[in-house]
Amino acid sequence: MTTYENLADSSRVWVYQSNRPFTAEEIPALRAFLQRFATNWVSHNRALQAFAELYYDQFIVLMVDESQAGASGCSIDASVRFLQQLEQEFQVSLFDRLTFAYKENGQIKTASKSEFKQLYQDGKISNQTLVFDNLVENKKAFEQNWVKLLKESWHRRMV
Repeated sequence: MTTYENLADSSRVWVYQSNRPFTAEEIPALRAFLQRFATNWVSHNRALQAFAELYYDQFIVLMVDESQAGASGCSIDASVRFLQQLEQEFQVSLFDRLTFAYKENGQIKTASKSEFKQLYQDGKISNQTLVFDNLVENKKAFEQNWVKLLKESWHRRMV
């Protein structure tokens, strides 16, 4: 596994949001699984310059520096299978793209699309609420735009 610092800004990013935070007891095992996967992740028998980490106890982030070797369809399929195994191991959901995550009083909260809209209409979240844009595509966007104001995010169209 490569270090975060050694990844190019153009490195490809995938963010997977868990339906719940991982517990303190689960995190060491999860991080070991992530490190092992990133170390062994290959594309057409070439090792990928990959990185995997857990953020905020709830987001699994995979990165690949494609300037060295690109992530192929087969290697992306391998990552999906790996994440499905994590779902089974930890009894979580990692592929629900219709649950939005946001910050409230320093805590990570999640809401379904309809709940999110209702929270906005009720004034419990606003254009100033920080939301997680799990659709960021590269390391630079991850650093600059993963967490952003609701008014600056695609989430704004949902309220």
